[in-house]
Amino acid sequence: MATITSITLHSSTSSLHPNFHSLLPTFSPKHTHDHSSFWVAVRSVSSTRQRMLSHTVPRGLSIRSAATKPAKSPAEEDWKIKREYLLQKKVRSVDVKEALRLQKENNFVILDVRPEAEFKEAHPPGAINVQIYRLIKEWTAWDIARRAAFAFFGIFSGTEENPEFIQSVGSKIDKNAKIIVACSAGGTMKPTQNLPEGQQSRSLIAAYLLVLNGYTNVFHLEGGLYEWSRKELPITSEE
Repeated sequence: MATITSITLHSSTSSLHPNFHSLLPTFSPKHTHDHSSFWVAVRSVSSTRQRMLSHTVPRGLSIRSAATKPAKSPAEEDWKIKREYLLQKKVRSVDVKEALRLQKENNFVILDVRPEAEFKEAHPPGAINVQIYRLIKEWTAWDIARRAAFAFFGIFSGTEENPEFIQSVGSKIDKNAKIIVACSAGGTMKPTQNLPEGQQSRSLIAAYLLVLNGYTNVFHLEGGLYEWSRKELPITSEE
């Protein structure tokens, strides 16, 4: 369980550590889809602040617990563990042209796990949308803390795991269906020199959740819908 603290100042911040901001890690909004990395950075911010304040707590500064993070969900599991499980269950990646052929000739279902707005802008014909992440909806203490944490990094449309993802997939797709999971970039399970464990993505996280919940015919779209568009394969929209 990780805790984010709120800090109330009763006097000037000038008595804080002179390098307060330099002690905080930097985080780029382009990594927002890697939610596990984001929360590692948030926890790093929390730990850094706590270490700093334990050495220099100005008079009049009070610290109290604001919220406690719920237990880690399967989607937040380390990528190494997810990758090993996907390989163990023989989840295979297919390129975009093969995916189109499988959809047309073998009744494969393309499951687009991007946000609904992105899906409506453009998607493969016949694809089904169930977003794996959604905008933060609730206003519990933890949700408020998460909004603040996203805002700290300049991200004002923070997202959270969709707790209804598996239920929604089950209402739209039969459990015995052959499913190709797709997102924007796709990610990969293939090792490279720079990425020996491949690269995590929303579609690979979704594939992991599906396999965990008993889906046995799960495939992954290599290159994602960016590659689908780049190859000028069929696209439709709902706008």
